[in-house]
Amino acid sequence: MTVFITHCWKSVQCELNGRGRTGFWLRALCVLTWLTAMACMPATAQTSANSAVEITELRLERADGALLLQSSLRIDLSNTVEDALQKGMPIYFVTEAELTRDRWYWYDKKVGAVSRHYRLAYQPLTRLWRLNVSRDPIGAVGLTSSLSQTFETLPEALAAIRRTVNWKLADLADFDADNKYTLIFKFRLDVSQLPRPFQMTAGSQAEWNLNTQKTLRITADLGR
Repeated sequence: MTVFITHCWKSVQCELNGRGRTGFWLRALCVLTWLTAMACMPATAQTSANSAVEITELRLERADGALLLQSSLRIDLSNTVEDALQKGMPIYFVTEAELTRDRWYWYDKKVGAVSRHYRLAYQPLTRLWRLNVSRDPIGAVGLTSSLSQTFETLPEALAAIRRTVNWKLADLADFDADNKYTLIFKFRLDVSQLPRPFQMTAGSQAEWNLNTQKTLRITADLGR
């Protein structure tokens, strides 16, 4: 069973490298077999705990005529996700923030929004972690349109994802202290950008379930 699962995993890696020759359904069957085998293992033999994420800091600050977003996350990747990274599969994350103004007569008005898309991948030849950051989904715009950084360890790479520093969310001129505002902050592992066979199963697997959201009411004195 171990040999077969390893072979299946390598088939998925071939697809990622653009060298796959096996049919789509066979690759999907390999992935399903790997995930099923992991789920059927006894609790003492399983190699992965669930992924977890927690928002430890979230606030807005005034500076230079703008509202700036500051946030901090605690991210714990499951062993399953780390194992996929170590085998060369890129993992994608998304951070989103939105500021809305209350309107009793219609939907709340969006005052400002910001998002960051991350692609994290391990490079076995150099033994470095590469992190690409973009305002748009990296799968759509490509790596050349993103900012690239390299790190020696996984914790260092995750540290760059965890913190949001001085992200401009809105202009102070658009912020009326007499109105009520809401800050909506979201973070997630973007399963939709995983290899297609993984998309079929990862969304329902606790090891891949990494997302959080927090809503914060903005006090009137922030705009003054």
